[in-house]
Parts: sequence; C-alpha cells; structure tokens
Amino acid sequence: MGDFPERTSSDPDVEIMRATYRALRESGYADLTIKRIAEEYGKSTAAIHYHYDTKDDLLVAFLDYILDRFVETIHQVETTDPERRLDLLLDQLLVAPEDHHDLLIAVLEMRGQTPYNEPFADRFQQNDEYVRYMLRTVIDHGISEGVFTDVDAEHATRALMTIVDGGRTRAVVLDEADTLATARQTAEEYVNAVLRAETDP
Repeated sequence: MGDFPERTSSDPDVEIMRATYRALRESGYADLTIKRIAEEYGKSTAAIHYHYDTKDDLLVAFLDYILDRFVETIHQVETTDPERRLDLLLDQLLVAPEDHHDLLIAVLEMRGQTPYNEPFADRFQQNDEYVRYMLRTVIDHGISEGVFTDVDAEHATRALMTIVDGGRTRAVVLDEADTLATARQTAEEYVNAVLRAETDP
C-alpha cells in the first residue's frame, strides 16, 4: 500500500492524518515538521495549527488514528473459528507491516520517545493492552472449544507478543528484509507446538 486506507475524505482531520502518514513515511519522526505535513495536506501550516497546537498534539491524534484503524481491521474479521482468527490476527501484526516499512520505522522512533512523552507512552500502552487482550481472548476461546491445548493463556499471549515485538524491532533496527516473515513463521511454530491440541488417531 502506498497510502493510508481510504476513509471519509470530507473530514479535515482524516485528511490531516493521511498527510501525516505520508510525511512520516517520507521524513521519519526525527525530521518531521508541521511544514512538511502541511505540504502533504496541500494547505498552510496555519490550517494544521487550527486543529492541533503542536506537532506532538498532532502525533498523539495520529497514534489514536492508527489504533482505531487496527481495531476496525480486526473487527472486520468475520470468522469465529479461533484457529483461523488467531492466524488472521498474527497476519495483521506481522505480515501487513511489510507494506508499511517506512511507517514502522517512524512508529518505532516515536515509541523511543515514550520515557519522555507521557501522551505517547499512554497510546503505546493502550495499543499493547488491546493487542494482548485480542490474543488472550482468542486463545481462551480456542481452549474452551477444545482446539487449543489447556495452557496458561496469559503466558502464551506474552510469548506471542515477544515474537511480534522482536520481529518488528529487528525489521527496523537491522533492516532485514525477511525478518517479519521469519517472525510470522516462528509464531506459527509456537502455535503448533504449544497451542494446537493433540488429536487422537
């Protein structure tokens, strides 16, 4: 994908979010400015400041927007089958980011600011809690349906989160082209080894 997923284009906030997305992909967090975002928005910096006082205010709103989009994507998954749902969730976490590598870099840069930026820290914490909730819920569902082994669901959730976080970080820091694919395969191996219930012959 070369651009942010389409939404209601008549909403100026949405257009600013899309402009922020493009600017982050091009410039990264460190070099991002309101002027650069305004250029992508096609309007003056005053038009941006009408909605957001500072760059950090805008980026906090952008993090909220990303989380909202992720939640919408997960909610669009119609299957209730726990195995299939877990597969699709892991795809969203480790396959989809391949199309947004530049944005992944920028978001990791923003994550690095969390010790000094409480609003950023709050948003990343919310994101982490939501992803853990989704993983834990589908694992619990699979256990209750008898398709996953009766394991410690919280531990399994944290193990998968470690694979996801590690894969994303290595993909950015080391710029390894196949890191996300390796992480996805590793997650699948973990699911097969730990979660999938053994069936009687």
